Amino acid sequence: MDDFNDINIVDTKEETDKKCPQCGGVMNFNPSTGNLKCPYCDYEETIKVEKDISKKAEELDFYEAEHTANCNWGIETKTVLCKACGAESIYDALQTSAVCPFCGSNQVMNANDKDTMAPGGVVPFNISDKQASELFHKWIHKRWFCPKLAKDSAKPKRFKGIYLPYWTFDTDTFTSYRGEYGIDHTRKDKDGNTHVETTWHRTSGTHSEFINDELVLASTNHDMSMLQKLEPFNTEDNKSYKPEYIAGFVAERYSLGLKDAWKKAIVSIKSDLKHNISNEIEMEHHADRVRNLDINTEFNNITYKYLLLPIWVSNFKYNDKVYQFMVNGQTGKVAGKTPISIPKVIITVVGVIAIIAILYYLGVFS
Repeated sequence: MDDFNDINIVDTKEETDKKCPQCGGVMNFNPSTGNLKCPYCDYEETIKVEKDISKKAEELDFYEAEHTANCNWGIETKTVLCKACGAESIYDALQTSAVCPFCGSNQVMNANDKDTMAPGGVVPFNISDKQASELFHKWIHKRWFCPKLAKDSAKPKRFKGIYLPYWTFDTDTFTSYRGEYGIDHTRKDKDGNTHVETTWHRTSGTHSEFINDELVLASTNHDMSMLQKLEPFNTEDNKSYKPEYIAGFVAERYSLGLKDAWKKAIVSIKSDLKHNISNEIEMEHHADRVRNLDINTEFNNITYKYLLLPIWVSNFKYNDKVYQFMVNGQTGKVAGKTPISIPKVIITVVGVIAIIAILYYLGVFS
């Protein structure tokens, strides 16, 4: 890791000076203004960006990653391991915590120091903790199956702002494919009943597509389905990494390495390519459906970015059970788990069955 060409290494001494010039308090990043703010006297100052440093995270060559990895976070850091959920968090070396920011457990311990690749960019928080609370209350009141008492009594614990690690990948793809497309025809049988027949035709061809910022979560410690509901992030709206952007927040260390993340990205990209090629075939041949589509894809000019993306994490308690939820710190989108009202579920199921029975009676499905 001696080759740091094209990698921006911040001036550690200058970048870690986060003391308030008025009262000496430690300043934190303020999502509302994008500045550093003192929580004691409310003094704010802008985050200086050097003219000779890129404003955004740079695209790095995937095959050169091992030679250009930058492990300088701009501050002295320590890694903290939670024995309860397995999360590894990156803290300022002077920052102390006895509580895991992800699961709330107090089973935290210092992990062995290790070279941890520093992020190339940060998508800073745009949503404050107060706004996150307001968005949560709007969200939970729209949950039909959530009991009314839970909606009215849900009081989130203090919001914790965390930065989760993500890899993004860009690549030029060239795909050769073959499959079948079908054209539907409506026929009548001898009894006058109509039915649909599909005529199938073979097809083959090529498809070129540029993939931009394919997103892969670099953590294996969280509810994937919940995090996916928080997407999308506008990853283009990132800033070149500076310690000031994560001041006052916790950044989780990546647990999914670059090469393993690329394997996941390939699966997702191929799925999207299949969908896009199917649509292309249907449009080209005025087809109604596509089947047995087989693709062979080449990936060229692969680049990556290592980004930190903002998440507000909190939970609330109802009937002695804890329900976690998250808020996208950039867009305000909410995802989480809520209690379920069994009576509401029964009423809904009975209502759906009744509607279907009425429609059958009226001959809608005949």
